[in-house]
Amino acid sequence: MAVNAPQPEESKLSIDQPLYKAKEEFNDGREIELLHFVHSACGPERGSPQKVLAAIDEYGRTRKYLMNIGRDKAKLVMDQIKQAKPEVMVELGGYVGYSAIAFGAALRDAGGRRYYSIELNPEFAAVIASLADLAGLSDVVKVVVGSSFASLCRLQKERTLGQIDMLLLDHVKSEYTRDLKRCEEAGLVGVGTTLIADNVVYPGNPEYLAYVASTVEQKREAYKKAKALGDQGSSEIVLGKPNLVYETEMKKSREPNGQPDAVEITICTGIELE
Repeated sequence: MAVNAPQPEESKLSIDQPLYKAKEEFNDGREIELLHFVHSACGPERGSPQKVLAAIDEYGRTRKYLMNIGRDKAKLVMDQIKQAKPEVMVELGGYVGYSAIAFGAALRDAGGRRYYSIELNPEFAAVIASLADLAGLSDVVKVVVGSSFASLCRLQKERTLGQIDMLLLDHVKSEYTRDLKRCEEAGLVGVGTTLIADNVVYPGNPEYLAYVASTVEQKREAYKKAKALGDQGSSEIVLGKPNLVYETEMKKSREPNGQPDAVEITICTGIELE
């Protein structure tokens, strides 16, 4: 029986106080420490995404900083899932599974089928899989280990993934635009796809914001210039599909440590022919 999508639990802190500790370095073993913490906090109980999210937040508040999307931005994304009702959602960059648990549960409750969490670090991927199982989401959340676009291509080649209904970009910020263009070229992004980009204010991603806000005419002009460079032998040029029409909106929010941030929600609404 489906349960309501978990709303990340409100803390007892005031709205002006951060939920998590101040940002610092990560990948120092805290992710494995978190796994033990969450399993201990949840005890023998299984199948509660809410309890798992609350335990992750508790660790980030009382122990060490975690690089999670956090409850405030998560609510914006869950609202979008509820509205769009994606059948398949993909995230690029899973870290320790906060987003996979929150959005996987929301997708399931909206009638969706599969949430792919693509994570480069195999230790982080193992944490995601373990916590998704603890949350009762192993039938929805599939963890894929590997680089973002290579993993997408593998899923596409295996015919387990076609055009993506909703794509969350939350990996290396400098790769947002390149990976989006690659997905356009591969047919993974098209009319009806919703794109959600995290951290577009902090640390910021002006290249991505400019691309999704560009008109088809502007993208075609950029395409011609990039193609000319490619024809001259320049490497690492990704062209994308400039005829895709995007409507985009920035939703302001904050990081769990209190830092102002936003998510950019972009919908591909059509194709403009020559």
